[in-house]
Amino acid sequence: MQLRLPDLSEGAEDAVITLWHAGETDRVIKGKDLVEVTTDKATFDIPVPCDGILVKIFKKKGEKVKTGEDMAEIQEDRS
Repeated sequence: MQLRLPDLSEGAEDAVITLWHAGETDRVIKGKDLVEVTTDKATFDIPVPCDGILVKIFKKKGEKVKTGEDMAEIQEDRS
């Protein structure tokens, strides 16, 4: 599953990654905060969309990400 930057607020087309709460190969739990992003107006925590393993982080801390762009890949638990 690809974790994409959601539409955070009107007029905000991009954000900067300010903090990852987990690293690659970490187990993640649905609903827990995974990544913190900051727009020119506010800071948002984006939760984990499913239980699984954080396989790959595409955008590192300090990098800009656009709305709808992939930030990470999660291998979803199928059990």
